Amino acid sequence: MRRILETVYSRLLKAYGPQNWWPAEEPFEVMVGAVLTQNTAWLNVEKAISNLKQMHELDAAELLDLGDDELAELIRPSGYFNVKTRRLKNLCQWIIEAGGLAALSGTDTATLRESLLSINGIGPETADDILLYAFERPVFVIDVYTRRLFSRLGLIRGDEDYETLRHLFESALPDNVPLYNEYHALIVRHAKEKCSQARNCRHCQVESITVQHRPFNAG
Repeated sequence: MRRILETVYSRLLKAYGPQNWWPAEEPFEVMVGAVLTQNTAWLNVEKAISNLKQMHELDAAELLDLGDDELAELIRPSGYFNVKTRRLKNLCQWIIEAGGLAALSGTDTATLRESLLSINGIGPETADDILLYAFERPVFVIDVYTRRLFSRLGLIRGDEDYETLRHLFESALPDNVPLYNEYHALIVRHAKEKCSQARNCRHCQVESITVQHRPFNAG
């Protein structure tokens, strides 16, 4: 299993190179981006974050003090702005009540993940984005692109539940934050690549992998 995943990773890295993720200046910006990127393209998230930075310091207390209408207008480019306003404020309230990011950084990964999932509007994928990219914890993010790629390769069915797939990848790979970081970023990059059917098509270089394998036993 580990050999197969390493083969896929090496093909992705060779095709696209390092992605230098997450595109943010500091951990709280990662957290804001993880909420705003739900159901929208990253370009729209960048516009929303730019609005926030121009109008206010990117800080949990600052965002929490904004009126709902003002915050919603600032993050409008990200879509679903009223819903995301509530989710951002829930996240900010959680950070403040926990004593800030420094205090949260001292929490073990399992407890921190459980606490993140208790926030209204934070699901497993968003929580794991935050854990991996903001807190630098070794959790493997599962998204629709991960399911698509590995089901095409015949390694999963694609309909497994989130936790089953997360544990599957984490049990097959070493606890390695840079690896998980780059792997997820490369999967997303690959999903955006269009197949050109040319001889040097990067998309095909990844998906034409020939390995002797059986599908993962994901239950």
